[in-house]
Amino acid sequence: MPWVGTVPYPSPASFILMPASQFLFATGIENSNPTIQNGKVRQDELEKCGHYKFWQKDFELVQELGIEYLRYGPPIHTTWLGPGKYNWDFADATFNDLLKRNIMPIVDLCHFGVPDWLGNFQNPDFPALFARYAGDFAKRFPWVQLYTPVNEMYICAEFSALYGWWNEQLQSDQAFVTALKYIVKANVLAMHAILAVRPDALFIQSESSEYFHASNPAAIKPAEILNAKRFLSLDLNYGRRVDSDMYEYLLDNGMTRDEYHFFLDNNLKHQCIMGNDYYWTNEHRVRPDGSTTASGEIFGYHVITTQYHDRYQLPVMHTETNRWQGPNGDEAVNWLWKEWANVLRVRNDGVPIVGFTWYSLTDQVDWDTALRESNGNLNPLGLYDLNRNIRPVGEAYKKLISQWREVLPTQTACLQIPLVMPRDSNDAWAREQQAQAQQTQSQPAAAAANAPLQANH
Repeated sequence: MPWVGTVPYPSPASFILMPASQFLFATGIENSNPTIQNGKVRQDELEKCGHYKFWQKDFELVQELGIEYLRYGPPIHTTWLGPGKYNWDFADATFNDLLKRNIMPIVDLCHFGVPDWLGNFQNPDFPALFARYAGDFAKRFPWVQLYTPVNEMYICAEFSALYGWWNEQLQSDQAFVTALKYIVKANVLAMHAILAVRPDALFIQSESSEYFHASNPAAIKPAEILNAKRFLSLDLNYGRRVDSDMYEYLLDNGMTRDEYHFFLDNNLKHQCIMGNDYYWTNEHRVRPDGSTTASGEIFGYHVITTQYHDRYQLPVMHTETNRWQGPNGDEAVNWLWKEWANVLRVRNDGVPIVGFTWYSLTDQVDWDTALRESNGNLNPLGLYDLNRNIRPVGEAYKKLISQWREVLPTQTACLQIPLVMPRDSNDAWAREQQAQAQQTQSQPAAAAANAPLQANH
C-alpha cells in the first residue's frame, strides 16, 4: 500500500501490511465549470467532453491504462443546490462505480466554478458554505481518502478577479485578493470538515507552478514581485508567512490582519501533498511595466518544482500536464517523456515525489481560449480522443506505467500515512488507522509538524 503524508504516525507494524508501496500514476477527467458572459454561460467541461454520457466507458479506459488513481469530482453546480441541499444522483452513480472498480479518486470538489445561487468568489459566505458541502460529501462517501478541495486556487482567483475572464469577471488587485482569501479559506475549512469525518484523509493541493523571467534589467523588480506573488495561495494554505512585499500587497488590497492570521493558525500541512501542475505556458517573460508574455519552457518542471519544494518541504506530486497532438503525431508523446524525465530528475535529487498525472483522460474543448469563449473547439491533448479512441500519448503512457510501476516505490522517511484503496476501506486495519489518525491529530508532535515556516516577514 502506498505510504503518503507527513503526520507523525505510529509504527505500521500495528497494521495488516499490504503489498509494497507504489508510485501514484494518475490521470483526470476534466471537470472545469466556470461561468462567462457575466454568468450567462456555464463552461461545463464534463458536458462538452461527453462524460455525462460516457462515464462508464471513461472509467473502463482508466483501467485499460493500468491506472488506479483518478483526479475526479462531481459537477458542483448541479450537485450543490443550496446550503445543505444536494442532488447526489450523478455522484452516487459514478462514485459507487469507482468503488466497485477499486479506482481511488482524488476528489476535486471545486474546479474553477461555483453554483449560480452562490454567485462567485467575491462572496464572503463561500468558505463556510463550501466547508459544509465538503463535509457532507465526505459523510456520503466515507471510503474516499484523497481530496483536492479547491483546484488551482491561484489560477482560479487570477482568471476570475484579476484578468476578468471567468465568474465575477473583475480586473483589480483588490478583487483578486478578495477572491484569493475566500478561495484559500474555503480550502482550509474544507480540509478541517473532511478530517472531522475521515481523520486519515490526505490533501493534494493541485496548483500551477509558475516562473517569471525578467526580459531586461528594468524588468528585474517586477519579475521579483511576480515570483513572490505566485506563492500566495500555497503560503496562505500552508500557514507560511509571506514575504514583506506580499504582506503589504495583501493588506493594501483588503486583507485584514485577522484574516491573515487565520491562515497562520489553521494550516494542516502535515496531511498535505504539494501538487505541482506544469505546462509549457507556465513560464513568462516580464516587461519593465510588469506586463508579461509567454516564454515557453525555459527552466522546466524540475527546476521550478524544486523551488516550490525548497519553500514548503512537503511530498510532491506532478498533478497536471499535457500537450496537443500536433501535425507530426508525436508532439504529446515527446512532451510526456520530457515531463517524465523531469520527474525522475526531481526524485533523484532527493525530493520525495509520489505521483505523476497526464491531464486529462480525454481531449478537452475550448481551452485554446482558456474557456473565455464557448466555440466548441476540440483540444487534442487527451490520452483518448472524444470518440474514446486511444491517442499515441495514451499508448505511450500505458507503456510507461507498465515499465515503471514496480521500479518507483514511494519509500521515503517522510511518507507515513498508508493509502487505503476503496475496497479495503472497511477492513479492520483501515478503521484502526482512522482511529489512530484522529488521536494523532491532537498530539503535540502533530502541532509541531504544522508549525509555519518563517520568511522575511
